[in-house]
Amino acid sequence: MFSHTRKSFLFRIMAAAVLVFAASSASAAETIRLTAVSGYSPVASWVHMFKEYFIPEVDRRLAEAGGDYEIDWTEGFSGTVVKPRGELEAIETGIGDIGIVVTAFHVDKVPLYNVAFVTPFVSHDLLLVVRTIDELTEQFPAMRESWDTYNQVYLAATGTVDTYQVVTSKPVRALSDFEGMKIGGAGPNLLWLEGIGATGVNSTLAEWYNGIKNGIYEGAIAWAEAAGNFKLYEVAPHYLNANLGAVNSFAVTVNKDVWDSLPDEVKTVLQEVATDYRDESARFVMAGAEKGMQAYRDNAGDIFELPEDERAKWAAALPNIAGDWADQMESQGLPGRAILGAYMQKMRDQSQPIARQWDQ
Repeated sequence: MFSHTRKSFLFRIMAAAVLVFAASSASAAETIRLTAVSGYSPVASWVHMFKEYFIPEVDRRLAEAGGDYEIDWTEGFSGTVVKPRGELEAIETGIGDIGIVVTAFHVDKVPLYNVAFVTPFVSHDLLLVVRTIDELTEQFPAMRESWDTYNQVYLAATGTVDTYQVVTSKPVRALSDFEGMKIGGAGPNLLWLEGIGATGVNSTLAEWYNGIKNGIYEGAIAWAEAAGNFKLYEVAPHYLNANLGAVNSFAVTVNKDVWDSLPDEVKTVLQEVATDYRDESARFVMAGAEKGMQAYRDNAGDIFELPEDERAKWAAALPNIAGDWADQMESQGLPGRAILGAYMQKMRDQSQPIARQWDQ
C-alpha cells in the first residue's frame, strides 16, 4: 500500500511539474501589440480578407514557428480609428501600425503604383495585375522607396477590381449616352471618362450609394463584387459590362518604426502572409464577381454588354493618359517610361486582351 501511495504521489508531482513547465513555456511567448487600420468595414472585400485571412493566418504561422511570438491585434476598421482615405497618414504617424492603404487615393504620394490606372482596356486578370505590380516593385527600387517618405514599409499590392464596369441610374447603350452625365470614381479612373462626354466626380465606394441616390452623380465606375455587396442596384440598376480592366488599388504597409522594432521571425511571417493575402484577395474578388452580377439580376437590374466596337472606340477616344503619366514621372526623376514599358510587356507576354498599346 505504501509503495502504491508513494508511486501515486510521485506521479502527481511529475504531472504538476509538466503542467508548470508547459505554463512557463506558454508564458514565454512575447506579445506584440499591433493595430490594423482601414476606414472601410469588413463588407469591403479587402477588409474582409484582412480580418478573415490575414490576421488568423499570421497567428497560425507564428504558432507553428514555435510560439515565441504572438500578436495582440486591435482591429481598427469601419472608421473606428481612421476614415476612408486616411489610412496612409494614420500608418505614417503611428496611429495605425499596419493596414491597407488605398493607393488610388494617393497618386500624388505613391504615383508609380498608378500604372494600371493609366492603362485601361488591357487586362481582366486581377491576379496577374497585382503579381505584376509586386514584380515591378522588386525590379524598380523607386517604387518601394516612395513609401520611405511616408514612414512606411511596403509588403504587397492587392486589388478588389477584377475589371471595372459602370453602373448608372439610367440606361447606357452606347458611348454617346454618356454625354452630359456625372459619374463617380476613385480619382485615377476618372481619366477614363475623358473623350466620351461624361464628367467625373471624385468619390469613394462608401459614398456612391448616397451620391447616386441624391443625384450628385448618375453613376459610378464600379466593379461587380462591390456593386452587389453595397446594393448599388437599388440606386443604379443599369449595369454596363464594359470590361475597362483590372487594377491594383491597395497596398499592405507597416509603420517603419514599428517594422524596425519587430523580430525577424515576425517580419518574415508578415511578409509571407501579405503576399498570400494578395493572391487570396484577388481570387476572392474574382469569385465574387459573378455573385455581384447575380445580385443585379435578382433585384431587377439591367445588365448590358457593351458591344466590342464601342469598347474599342472608347479606348481609342481617350487621350494618351499613359504617355502623359510616364512623362510626368520622368519630370520628377522617376522611371515612368521604363515601368510603363515593363508593365505592358508583361501583359503582352501573358496574351492579355489589349485594346490599346499604351507604350507604343
